[in-house]
Amino acid sequence: MNPRIPALAFASIALLATLTACAPQPEIAPTTTPSPTSDAQPASTPSPAPTQSETAEEPAADPTCETIIAPSTIEIFEEHGWTSREDEFRLGADIVEGGLQCVWGDYTVASDHVQVFGWAPLPADESAEAQQKLLAEGWTRADQDGHTYITEDPQFSIAVDEAGYGMTYEFGDGWVTVADTMQSLVLIEQP
Repeated sequence: MNPRIPALAFASIALLATLTACAPQPEIAPTTTPSPTSDAQPASTPSPAPTQSETAEEPAADPTCETIIAPSTIEIFEEHGWTSREDEFRLGADIVEGGLQCVWGDYTVASDHVQVFGWAPLPADESAEAQQKLLAEGWTRADQDGHTYITEDPQFSIAVDEAGYGMTYEFGDGWVTVADTMQSLVLIEQP
């Protein structure tokens, strides 16, 4: 038998014991079995009150042309040399406060080849009034999958999607969006 093997084994055990002794040991909380009492309620440990920074929600950032559509869509536009122009959100001729409308296109050339995306906060009473106003101006209503859409008359549309819808507003609970076609509304992300 090789005399080095027992010596190496002993040295390995000694090294392992030394390292184990130097390593921090986890604290083990003592365990006790509570004794039953007749009227005793378990003692509760008071938790610290949350600080104001923990209870206050982060205020939502104002929407921008870069936040109302997905970053992947923006990348595609930028790959084609497109940039955005931010305008006021309009429902027909009326401006909706707190909203924005973004027109993406190549502004280095004269072209009507653009994409329009917009979002605005809109209370229910103003939403109903705006819808009625658009309908009175010749727009049409389309209710699909629990969503309310008001879309321009297709015969006056500059561009239409596969279903024949041009510029379209989608009305939701406290908000409204707009896109150059109904199909493009799916690209808008709620702020």
